[in-house]
Amino acid sequence: MNTAAPGSFRRDARLIGLISTAHAFSHFFQLALPPLFPLLQVEFDVSWTLLGVLVGTFYLASGVAQFASGFLVDRFGARPLLLGGLGLLAGGTLIASLAPNGYALFPIVTLMGIGNGVFHPCDFAILNANVASRRLGHAYSAHAVGGNFGYALAPIVSFALATAFDWRVALGVMGCVGLVVLAALYAQRTHLTSRRASAGHAHGLRDTIALFLQRAILLCFAYFVLQTAATVGLQTLLPSILHVGLDVPLLVATTAITAYLVGSTAGLVTGGFVATRYGRHDVVAVAGLLTAAILLGVIGYVDLPMVAIVPILTLVGFAVGCTGPSRDLIVRHATPEGAAGRVYGFVYSGLDLGATLGPMLMGYMLDHGQGREVFYAFAVLLTLAVFTVVRVGKSLAPNLREA
Repeated sequence: MNTAAPGSFRRDARLIGLISTAHAFSHFFQLALPPLFPLLQVEFDVSWTLLGVLVGTFYLASGVAQFASGFLVDRFGARPLLLGGLGLLAGGTLIASLAPNGYALFPIVTLMGIGNGVFHPCDFAILNANVASRRLGHAYSAHAVGGNFGYALAPIVSFALATAFDWRVALGVMGCVGLVVLAALYAQRTHLTSRRASAGHAHGLRDTIALFLQRAILLCFAYFVLQTAATVGLQTLLPSILHVGLDVPLLVATTAITAYLVGSTAGLVTGGFVATRYGRHDVVAVAGLLTAAILLGVIGYVDLPMVAIVPILTLVGFAVGCTGPSRDLIVRHATPEGAAGRVYGFVYSGLDLGATLGPMLMGYMLDHGQGREVFYAFAVLLTLAVFTVVRVGKSLAPNLREA
């Protein structure tokens, strides 16, 4: 039973910890299987293309589920979906350890993708409904850092367990750990409440379409597609891009992606303080995106000494990371009361769309020997995202000044 007063630091810290933990494990399970692909490819004798399609299947299911879960959050509340989503991810990982062949993994990753799709609508609906406004910047920062931590931890745990035992044991152990976390969250379920839609924000088709067609919300969706296409393409293919485009040794190229993620995490923490103290979140997002776009353009255009590449990519990660909490607050300001689930489900489905399109575009460019030009593509995508932020900032300027 929660004895802390509403709006108290103790109450907010507990809730932020619970949601950040859930988000960390959603990202953890996204990368449970991919580090094991070399082992699966040999044992099941399947192509890399099939394994790539497996990843695409996960994110396709996640995108559809993310959009649909927004409606369910507004209607039934976030708690059952959040717990159910983690159950699908953990249970799917456990069942994947028993897969007899590569094709049997497709229905499993589809269920896992559905589970993954509920987290952004649920997480933000719960945070917005319970955390004091003055702490929301820190809440969003902790939420994003939790996701990054899950991304960083998964390959280490997955590959270490597979090396010590085998890939089936690795998936089984990770699935069981997820079920333990699910049980812990269930024990704290009374804290995981959200607001349901009011009569003024009905679930009718006409009302929902009108909601999604609001200019600020459409611009937020476009922002997520563009920004995620750049950042996911970067963190997915950066070692290959550096190696092919700039002749960077693979060891240095691999170090660069670690540096980028470390910079991104530091930026997310810093961005939480900036978002809390500076109300013009659109200005913060524009500054971070433009800085990252310029630095990426420099990497593509200038023949930099190899020693400079890793520090510059660390700064790119930091600049992009700083925009995270401000970005999430911009979406909050665009969201009508009682419609958090639908808006976050719609807007954040742009993450899955961008995560699908970005690596495909960058992979196509690499196949055609355009390794250096890929950095220009990153810069262009981030610059286009700047224009969406500027436009949404103008739409929400009164709300942002009052924040």
